[in-house]
Amino acid sequence: MTTTNSSVNSVKQIEKIAHENNKLHKRLCRQVGQAIGDFNMIEDGDKIMVCLSGGKDSYALLDILMTLRERAPINFDIIAVNLDQKQPNFPAHILPEYLTKLGVAFHIENQDTYSIVKRVIPEGKTTCSLCSRLRRGILYRVATELGATKVALGHHRDDIMETFFLNMFFGGKLKSMPPKLQSDDGKQIVIRPLAYVEEKDLTRYAEVKQFPIIPCDLCGSQENLQRKQIKGMLREWEKKHPGRVDNIFASLSTVAPSHLMDRKLFGFTDLKADGVADANGDIAFDDEPCATPTSTIPNIIPLRTMDE
Repeated sequence: MTTTNSSVNSVKQIEKIAHENNKLHKRLCRQVGQAIGDFNMIEDGDKIMVCLSGGKDSYALLDILMTLRERAPINFDIIAVNLDQKQPNFPAHILPEYLTKLGVAFHIENQDTYSIVKRVIPEGKTTCSLCSRLRRGILYRVATELGATKVALGHHRDDIMETFFLNMFFGGKLKSMPPKLQSDDGKQIVIRPLAYVEEKDLTRYAEVKQFPIIPCDLCGSQENLQRKQIKGMLREWEKKHPGRVDNIFASLSTVAPSHLMDRKLFGFTDLKADGVADANGDIAFDDEPCATPTSTIPNIIPLRTMDE
């Protein structure tokens, strides 16, 4: 009897795990699908170049886009692109083998940017900035050569939030990673379909799918201590004040230029009272900011729903 009960419990546990994994996959597909729809990221006939680094985020991005392509009412192509920067100990066989098995079109671009970075950056200094600029230029060129109409990056919700605070705390700007924007060379449209996805879900999804993760420290690059600091701050906020991070993220989609101080975005110097009531006018003597009606919060997809 004991053996039978143990077997039954084991089966139930397996079924529970499978159910949770299926909920996770559905949630990721739903969040990516809404982000794509909200920002019109993918259109009929597009050729999407998915930048694949070998990390959990870009693996998940490729996996989910392939799923959505099968369900989408439009037609679009996907090509996975990896830039082999000739870092020491880089396992060059992993991605080609994985992508061949997956049956997706792919291109491996071989460029020795590692040697350039090591030659230019003094020993002990942070290499990530130069490495990133070199990588960006190469990938934009490859996108043009491959005829890609969109370049898809694996940045997620946490990346967007962290970048917002990094720019504010250390750069003096209200700026983050947009879900969709023209590239700085003006030749590509860059999209971030994971914009609504939490990093912890991507971490779990990578474990479920058993992606062949390639470590990001092959070149001995230094950890971004400022980003780590911001990540810890957000984690502590969410722990002490559940929902605060969700509200901050929602605020990125509900911007009132007239209530900030950027003279390039709002014509403060030419502003005159015209006698016409304006719901967006100043209410400094009335409601507190926290009294903002919930109906003004943007319809961003909830991170958890009961029916998943």
